[in-house]
Amino acid sequence: MTDTLASTTVVPSGQDVPTRRRVVTAIPGPKSVALQERRNAVVSDGVSSALPVYIEKAHGAILVDVDGNAFVDLGAGIGVTTIGHTDDAVVAAAREQVGDVIHTLFTITPYEEYVRVAELLAEHTPGDFPKKTVLVNSGAEAVENGVKIARKYTGRRGVAVLEHAYHGRTNLTMAMNFKAMPYAAGYGPFAGDVYRAPNSYPLHDGLSGEAAAARTIAYLEKTVGAADLACLVVEPIQGEGGFIVPADGYLPALQEWCTANGVVFIADEIQSGMARTGKYFASEHFGLVPDMVLSAKGIAGGLPLAGVTGRAEIMDASQPGGLGGTFGGNPVACAASVAVFDRIEKDGLLAEGERIEKALKPGLEGLRAKYPIIADVRGIGAMIAIELADPETHAPRADAVNAIAAAAAQQGVLVLTAGTYGNVLRFLPSLAITDEQLADAVDVLDSCFAAL
Repeated sequence: MTDTLASTTVVPSGQDVPTRRRVVTAIPGPKSVALQERRNAVVSDGVSSALPVYIEKAHGAILVDVDGNAFVDLGAGIGVTTIGHTDDAVVAAAREQVGDVIHTLFTITPYEEYVRVAELLAEHTPGDFPKKTVLVNSGAEAVENGVKIARKYTGRRGVAVLEHAYHGRTNLTMAMNFKAMPYAAGYGPFAGDVYRAPNSYPLHDGLSGEAAAARTIAYLEKTVGAADLACLVVEPIQGEGGFIVPADGYLPALQEWCTANGVVFIADEIQSGMARTGKYFASEHFGLVPDMVLSAKGIAGGLPLAGVTGRAEIMDASQPGGLGGTFGGNPVACAASVAVFDRIEKDGLLAEGERIEKALKPGLEGLRAKYPIIADVRGIGAMIAIELADPETHAPRADAVNAIAAAAAQQGVLVLTAGTYGNVLRFLPSLAITDEQLADAVDVLDSCFAAL
């Protein structure tokens, strides 16, 4: 077994959590194996887990399982615990709010925490114009509401998305996804009036941003027509699609076309937003000012919360009672979200995204120089990926990605996979991860690639 434990830190609950990876049993360990047996009896097989280890406690960038193994977490709950697991400020805010009001339902008797989150989103999303927000529970619900509001505002039905996009697992969002398996296979029929256009994928299409945008626009004009299109929903950096960063100029050209044709331009920032890329929202890297921004994941430090924030005139198109939900904008989640915004601002966490890119990218580029199977290293801030492909045929190597992820887990490093063809390793560490932890993780990956 591997034990690289150097020290521990005390989490808000009073429990000690290692600051480095530590492997003391087989992965998964005996307690996790026993829990997996219990799970198999009562949890749907449709709810799968990438790694069947059961987490008991966590802090910063470290997960500790029930067997005492400590993992360097390069996934952050798929980008949720962006400022770190059990962040002290988030825990304190949530605890205080639990003692005041847990639930009342904003559409019945409102409360300040919801209003404050809406104020913060208006302040930090791109664009210097009046904005309004509706808070919901999840990223998919934010997408559903964004489309719903855009349709109401424009009086149009068509929804445009891009190839390799991922937007959720609800009926509408399944129709909006590019990848059917496993997200949509066998779950139809799906919502209609969804149109999928080619996107910008520099590694594979070799197009400039201008040329890629012209191709996308031509497809939309021929396939649906701008007059019937309510919105174009784009991820500034595609998440499940493999952290695809579009060519320079691509997204601004799409936004310009949308504005000229009365199409609502929606930025799905559910994975890329909330300080992950060194900006509050990834749109800022591309000079975008979306009509609407969708946020979730990292917005509340691990509690379920999502937002739809847009131009006031668009958001006010809905009639009273047309938006909302029982748990949307829960007071405890809102209190946690206020704490997240406060931490980002007061502690300069935007700079941490830049630090992580500077610490991680060179290490991954070094691996690319050693191992020809690594076709690309890309991403911004704490949203980095490597794409694996056969160096001769350029065929996707999902098998290699799965082998690397499994081997890294055995050594105490948790990495996520992604990509339409499953051939991308993505790195979504929390902003609390240290340079030492990143360097250690890269060393582990180096040994995994060497063994491969």
